[in-house]
Amino acid sequence: MSHPAVSIILPVLDERATIDAVLASLLDQRYDGPLEIIVADGGSTDGTRDRLEAWQRRTDGRVRVVDNPQRRQSPGLNRAAELASGEILVRADGHTVYAPDYVERSVAALAAGADAAGGRMNPVGANRFGRGVAAAMNSPLTMGPARFHHAEEPETVDTVYLGAFRRDDFLATGGFRSFPSGAAEDADFYHRWRAAGRTVVVDPAIVSRYTPRDRPGRLWRQYLAYGRGKAEMLWANGRFPSWRPLAPLALIVALGAGVVLAAFGRPWLLAAVVTAWAGLVGWVAATGDGPPVETFLAAAIMHLAYGIGLIGGLLRGPTPVRKALEG
Repeated sequence: MSHPAVSIILPVLDERATIDAVLASLLDQRYDGPLEIIVADGGSTDGTRDRLEAWQRRTDGRVRVVDNPQRRQSPGLNRAAELASGEILVRADGHTVYAPDYVERSVAALAAGADAAGGRMNPVGANRFGRGVAAAMNSPLTMGPARFHHAEEPETVDTVYLGAFRRDDFLATGGFRSFPSGAAEDADFYHRWRAAGRTVVVDPAIVSRYTPRDRPGRLWRQYLAYGRGKAEMLWANGRFPSWRPLAPLALIVALGAGVVLAAFGRPWLLAAVVTAWAGLVGWVAATGDGPPVETFLAAAIMHLAYGIGLIGGLLRGPTPVRKALEG
Protein backbone atom coordinates (compact mmCIF):
# COMPACT_ATOMS: atom_id res chain seq x y z
CA MET A 1 0.00 0.00 0.00
CA SER A 2 1.23 3.52 -0.78
CA HIS A 3 1.46 5.94 2.12
CA PRO A 4 0.16 9.37 1.14
CA ALA A 5 0.65 12.35 3.41
CA VAL A 6 -1.97 12.50 6.17
CA SER A 7 -3.22 15.47 8.15
CA ILE A 8 -5.13 14.72 11.35
CA ILE A 9 -7.61 17.53 12.05
CA LEU A 10 -8.62 17.93 15.69
CA PRO A 11 -10.97 20.61 17.09
CA VAL A 12 -10.81 21.16 20.85
CA LEU A 13 -12.32 23.38 23.52
CA ASP A 14 -11.48 22.91 27.21
CA GLU A 15 -10.22 19.32 26.91
CA ARG A 16 -7.59 19.45 29.64
CA ALA A 17 -8.67 16.14 31.19
CA THR A 18 -8.23 14.15 27.98
CA ILE A 19 -5.97 16.03 25.58
CA ASP A 20 -2.70 14.40 26.68
CA ALA A 21 -4.02 10.87 26.11
CA VAL A 22 -5.55 11.90 22.78
CA LEU A 23 -2.35 13.43 21.41
CA ALA A 24 -0.17 10.63 22.77
CA SER A 25 -2.25 8.06 20.89
CA LEU A 26 -2.15 10.11 17.68
CA LEU A 27 1.61 10.61 17.88
CA ASP A 28 2.03 6.88 18.51
CA GLN A 29 0.56 5.97 15.11
CA ARG A 30 2.44 3.31 13.16
CA TYR A 31 2.20 4.95 9.75
CA ASP A 32 5.04 5.03 7.24
CA GLY A 33 3.96 8.17 5.39
CA PRO A 34 4.17 11.85 6.38
CA LEU A 35 1.85 12.66 9.27
CA GLU A 36 0.90 15.97 10.88
CA ILE A 37 -1.65 16.89 13.56
CA ILE A 38 -3.44 20.23 13.28
CA VAL A 39 -5.30 21.20 16.45
CA ALA A 40 -7.88 23.99 16.18
CA ASP A 41 -8.38 25.44 19.66
CA GLY A 42 -11.65 27.28 20.24
CA GLY A 43 -10.29 29.51 23.01
CA SER A 44 -9.77 27.03 25.84
CA THR A 45 -9.54 28.55 29.31
CA ASP A 46 -8.93 25.43 31.42
CA GLY A 47 -5.24 24.94 30.66
CA THR A 48 -5.75 22.99 27.43
CA ARG A 49 -3.92 25.62 25.38
CA ASP A 50 -0.81 25.42 27.59
CA ARG A 51 -0.71 21.65 27.13
CA LEU A 52 -1.17 21.99 23.38
CA GLU A 53 1.67 24.46 23.10
CA ALA A 54 3.90 22.16 25.15
CA TRP A 55 3.13 19.30 22.74
CA GLN A 56 3.83 21.62 19.81
CA ARG A 57 7.26 22.57 21.18
CA ARG A 58 8.44 19.03 21.82
CA THR A 59 7.19 17.32 18.63
CA ASP A 60 9.30 19.18 16.04
CA GLY A 61 6.33 20.54 14.13
CA ARG A 62 4.28 17.35 14.00
CA VAL A 63 1.67 19.07 16.18
CA ARG A 64 0.45 22.48 14.99
CA VAL A 65 -1.93 24.60 17.05
CA VAL A 66 -4.18 27.13 15.33
CA ASP A 67 -6.89 29.44 16.61
CA ASN A 68 -10.58 28.75 16.05
CA PRO A 69 -12.22 32.08 16.96
CA GLN A 70 -15.70 30.73 16.18
CA ARG A 71 -15.18 28.12 18.95
CA ARG A 72 -17.44 25.40 17.50
CA GLN A 73 -16.31 22.10 15.98
CA SER A 74 -17.33 22.73 12.37
CA PRO A 75 -15.34 25.93 11.77
CA GLY A 76 -12.44 24.41 13.69
CA LEU A 77 -12.38 21.39 11.41
CA ASN A 78 -12.66 23.58 8.32
CA ARG A 79 -9.86 25.84 9.54
CA ALA A 80 -7.58 22.87 10.17
CA ALA A 81 -8.44 21.37 6.76
CA GLU A 82 -7.62 24.63 5.00
CA LEU A 83 -4.13 24.63 6.55
CA ALA A 84 -3.54 20.90 6.06
CA SER A 85 -0.77 19.76 3.75
CA GLY A 86 -1.84 16.11 3.57
CA GLU A 87 -3.66 14.44 0.70
CA ILE A 88 -5.75 12.55 3.27
CA LEU A 89 -7.63 14.13 6.16
CA VAL A 90 -8.33 12.05 9.25
CA ARG A 91 -10.84 13.62 11.61
CA ALA A 92 -10.12 13.25 15.33
CA ASP A 93 -12.01 14.13 18.51
CA GLY A 94 -10.83 15.43 21.86
CA HIS A 95 -12.69 12.71 23.82
CA THR A 96 -11.20 9.75 21.93
CA VAL A 97 -7.97 7.74 21.95
CA TYR A 98 -6.82 5.84 18.87
CA ALA A 99 -5.33 2.43 18.21
CA PRO A 100 -1.73 2.55 16.89
CA ASP A 101 -2.90 1.40 13.44
CA TYR A 102 -5.89 3.79 13.27
CA VAL A 103 -4.41 5.97 10.51
CA GLU A 104 -2.93 3.01 8.65
CA ARG A 105 -6.26 1.19 8.51
CA SER A 106 -8.15 4.36 7.60
CA VAL A 107 -5.86 4.99 4.63
CA ALA A 108 -6.10 1.30 3.64
CA ALA A 109 -9.91 1.52 3.56
CA LEU A 110 -9.69 4.52 1.23
CA ALA A 111 -7.16 2.72 -0.96
CA ALA A 112 -9.57 -0.24 -1.15
CA GLY A 113 -12.21 1.97 -2.78
CA ALA A 114 -14.07 3.89 -0.09
CA ASP A 115 -14.48 7.63 -0.56
CA ALA A 116 -14.79 8.06 3.21
CA ALA A 117 -14.07 5.51 5.91
CA GLY A 118 -14.29 5.28 9.67
CA GLY A 119 -14.64 2.80 12.47
CA ARG A 120 -17.28 2.00 15.04
CA MET A 121 -17.92 4.25 18.01
CA ASN A 122 -16.60 2.27 20.98
CA PRO A 123 -17.62 4.08 24.19
CA VAL A 124 -15.63 3.40 27.36
CA GLY A 125 -16.83 5.14 30.54
CA ALA A 126 -14.41 6.95 32.83
CA ASN A 127 -16.55 6.59 35.98
CA ARG A 128 -19.63 4.65 37.11
CA PHE A 129 -22.13 6.90 35.36
CA GLY A 130 -19.90 6.98 32.27
CA ARG A 131 -19.94 3.18 32.18
CA GLY A 132 -23.73 3.33 32.29
CA VAL A 133 -23.71 5.77 29.37
CA ALA A 134 -21.40 3.47 27.42
CA ALA A 135 -23.68 0.50 28.01
CA ALA A 136 -26.72 2.50 26.92
CA MET A 137 -24.92 3.71 23.80
CA ASN A 138 -24.18 0.12 22.81
CA SER A 139 -27.87 -0.82 22.81
CA PRO A 140 -29.94 -0.55 19.61
CA LEU A 141 -32.94 0.21 21.85
CA THR A 142 -31.22 3.44 22.87
CA MET A 143 -29.20 4.53 19.87
CA GLY A 144 -31.10 2.69 17.15
CA PRO A 145 -29.60 0.33 14.57
CA ALA A 146 -27.00 2.76 13.17
CA ARG A 147 -24.29 0.55 11.72
CA PHE A 148 -21.38 2.61 13.06
CA HIS A 149 -22.44 1.32 16.48
CA HIS A 150 -22.97 -2.33 15.57
CA ALA A 151 -21.16 -3.36 12.34
CA GLU A 152 -19.09 -6.53 12.58
CA GLU A 153 -17.44 -6.27 9.15
CA PRO A 154 -16.83 -3.54 6.54
CA GLU A 155 -20.03 -2.25 4.95
CA THR A 156 -21.43 0.80 3.20
CA VAL A 157 -23.33 3.06 5.61
CA ASP A 158 -24.97 6.48 5.83
CA THR A 159 -22.49 7.89 8.37
CA VAL A 160 -19.49 6.85 10.48
CA TYR A 161 -17.84 7.98 13.67
CA LEU A 162 -15.30 10.68 12.74
CA GLY A 163 -13.89 9.39 9.44
CA ALA A 164 -11.10 9.82 6.89
CA PHE A 165 -11.38 11.23 3.37
CA ARG A 166 -9.35 12.87 0.64
CA ARG A 167 -8.82 16.56 1.16
CA ASP A 168 -9.91 17.45 -2.38
CA ASP A 169 -13.23 15.63 -1.88
CA PHE A 170 -13.70 17.33 1.49
CA LEU A 171 -13.23 20.78 -0.05
CA ALA A 172 -15.49 19.93 -3.00
CA THR A 173 -18.24 18.95 -0.54
CA GLY A 174 -17.94 22.31 1.19
CA GLY A 175 -16.54 21.07 4.47
CA PHE A 176 -18.61 20.95 7.65
CA ARG A 177 -21.58 23.27 8.12
CA SER A 178 -22.48 24.90 11.43
CA PHE A 179 -25.99 24.73 12.88
CA PRO A 180 -27.35 26.75 15.84
CA SER A 181 -27.28 23.62 18.04
CA GLY A 182 -23.58 23.05 17.41
CA ALA A 183 -24.45 19.42 16.64
CA ALA A 184 -25.22 17.11 13.69
CA GLU A 185 -22.25 18.31 11.65
CA ASP A 186 -21.15 14.73 10.88
CA ALA A 187 -24.59 13.53 9.79
CA ASP A 188 -25.07 16.61 7.63
CA PHE A 189 -21.62 16.30 6.07
CA TYR A 190 -22.08 12.66 5.13
CA HIS A 191 -25.62 13.36 3.87
CA ARG A 192 -24.19 15.87 1.39
CA TRP A 193 -21.24 13.56 0.72
CA ARG A 194 -23.53 10.72 -0.35
CA ALA A 195 -25.76 13.10 -2.33
CA ALA A 196 -22.68 13.89 -4.42
CA GLY A 197 -22.34 10.18 -5.26
CA ARG A 198 -19.54 9.38 -2.82
CA THR A 199 -19.46 6.30 -0.59
CA VAL A 200 -19.10 5.99 3.18
CA VAL A 201 -17.72 2.74 4.64
CA VAL A 202 -17.55 1.61 8.25
CA ASP A 203 -14.70 -0.78 9.01
CA PRO A 204 -14.61 -2.22 12.56
CA ALA A 205 -10.85 -2.74 12.17
CA ILE A 206 -10.46 1.05 12.48
CA VAL A 207 -10.45 1.14 16.27
CA SER A 208 -10.76 4.01 18.72
CA ARG A 209 -12.15 4.44 22.26
CA TYR A 210 -14.58 7.26 22.95
CA THR A 211 -15.07 8.66 26.45
CA PRO A 212 -18.77 9.56 26.85
CA ARG A 213 -20.18 12.25 29.12
CA ASP A 214 -19.73 11.26 32.76
CA ARG A 215 -22.42 13.37 34.46
CA PRO A 216 -26.19 13.39 33.92
CA GLY A 217 -26.37 17.12 33.23
CA ARG A 218 -23.67 16.96 30.58
CA LEU A 219 -25.34 14.00 28.93
CA TRP A 220 -28.70 15.80 28.93
CA ARG A 221 -27.23 18.89 27.24
CA GLN A 222 -25.41 16.75 24.68
CA TYR A 223 -28.49 14.81 23.60
CA LEU A 224 -30.70 17.90 23.69
CA ALA A 225 -28.29 19.41 21.15
CA TYR A 226 -28.28 16.18 19.12
CA GLY A 227 -32.08 16.30 18.85
CA ARG A 228 -32.06 19.95 17.85
CA GLY A 229 -29.37 19.19 15.31
CA LYS A 230 -31.51 16.56 13.56
CA ALA A 231 -34.38 19.06 13.30
CA GLU A 232 -31.96 21.59 11.85
CA MET A 233 -30.86 19.03 9.28
CA LEU A 234 -34.50 18.67 8.23
CA TRP A 235 -34.79 22.44 7.75
CA ALA A 236 -31.45 22.56 5.89
CA ASN A 237 -31.84 19.52 3.63
CA GLY A 238 -35.58 18.94 3.41
CA ARG A 239 -35.37 15.52 5.06
CA PHE A 240 -34.01 13.63 8.03
CA PRO A 241 -30.80 11.66 7.35
CA SER A 242 -32.68 8.49 8.41
CA TRP A 243 -35.89 7.41 10.16
CA ARG A 244 -34.11 6.93 13.50
CA PRO A 245 -35.03 10.37 15.00
CA LEU A 246 -38.73 9.51 14.74
CA ALA A 247 -38.61 7.07 17.68
CA PRO A 248 -37.73 9.63 20.42
CA LEU A 249 -40.09 12.09 18.72
CA ALA A 250 -42.95 9.59 19.04
CA LEU A 251 -42.08 8.99 22.71
CA ILE A 252 -42.32 12.68 23.60
CA VAL A 253 -45.55 13.10 21.62
CA ALA A 254 -47.09 10.07 23.37
CA LEU A 255 -46.00 11.29 26.81
CA GLY A 256 -47.37 14.75 26.10
CA ALA A 257 -50.70 13.37 24.89
CA GLY A 258 -50.84 11.15 27.97
CA VAL A 259 -50.33 14.10 30.30
CA VAL A 260 -53.13 16.03 28.58
CA LEU A 261 -55.52 13.09 28.78
CA ALA A 262 -54.59 12.48 32.42
CA ALA A 263 -55.44 16.10 33.21
CA PHE A 264 -58.94 15.44 31.85
CA GLY A 265 -59.42 12.34 33.98
CA ARG A 266 -58.19 9.75 31.49
CA PRO A 267 -54.78 8.59 32.67
CA TRP A 268 -54.76 5.29 30.80
CA LEU A 269 -52.59 6.47 27.88
CA LEU A 270 -49.98 8.03 30.14
CA ALA A 271 -49.84 4.91 32.30
CA ALA A 272 -49.50 2.68 29.24
CA VAL A 273 -46.77 4.79 27.64
CA VAL A 274 -44.75 5.15 30.85
CA THR A 275 -45.04 1.44 31.61
CA ALA A 276 -43.95 0.40 28.11
CA TRP A 277 -41.11 2.93 28.03
CA ALA A 278 -39.88 1.99 31.51
CA GLY A 279 -39.93 -1.65 30.46
CA LEU A 280 -37.83 -0.89 27.37
CA VAL A 281 -35.30 1.18 29.33
CA GLY A 282 -35.25 -1.50 32.01
CA TRP A 283 -34.41 -4.10 29.37
CA VAL A 284 -31.50 -1.93 28.20
CA ALA A 285 -30.23 -1.74 31.79
CA ALA A 286 -30.74 -5.45 32.48
CA THR A 287 -29.05 -6.68 29.31
CA GLY A 288 -26.20 -4.16 29.10
CA ASP A 289 -22.74 -4.56 30.58
CA GLY A 290 -22.84 -1.39 32.69
CA PRO A 291 -24.12 -0.72 36.23
CA PRO A 292 -27.91 -1.17 35.96
CA VAL A 293 -29.11 1.98 37.75
CA GLU A 294 -26.74 4.26 35.85
CA THR A 295 -27.51 2.53 32.55
CA PHE A 296 -31.24 3.00 33.15
CA LEU A 297 -30.75 6.68 33.96
CA ALA A 298 -28.47 7.25 30.97
CA ALA A 299 -30.85 5.58 28.51
CA ALA A 300 -33.80 7.57 29.89
CA ILE A 301 -31.87 10.83 29.57
CA MET A 302 -30.87 10.02 25.99
CA HIS A 303 -34.46 9.27 24.94
CA LEU A 304 -36.04 12.28 26.64
CA ALA A 305 -33.38 14.88 25.85
CA TYR A 306 -33.11 13.83 22.21
CA GLY A 307 -36.88 13.87 21.71
CA ILE A 308 -37.36 17.21 23.46
CA GLY A 309 -34.47 18.71 21.51
CA LEU A 310 -35.93 17.45 18.24
CA ILE A 311 -39.34 18.96 18.96
CA GLY A 312 -37.71 22.21 20.07
CA GLY A 313 -35.72 22.40 16.87
CA LEU A 314 -38.82 21.76 14.78
CA LEU A 315 -40.78 24.46 16.62
CA ARG A 316 -38.00 26.99 16.15
CA GLY A 317 -38.53 26.72 12.41
CA PRO A 318 -36.07 27.13 9.54
CA THR A 319 -35.10 30.78 10.06
CA PRO A 320 -32.26 30.25 12.62
CA VAL A 321 -30.81 27.49 10.45
CA ARG A 322 -30.86 29.60 7.31
CA LYS A 323 -29.21 32.50 9.13
CA ALA A 324 -26.49 30.21 10.47
CA LEU A 325 -25.79 28.70 7.05
CA GLU A 326 -25.76 32.11 5.37
CA GLY A 327 -23.41 33.47 8.03
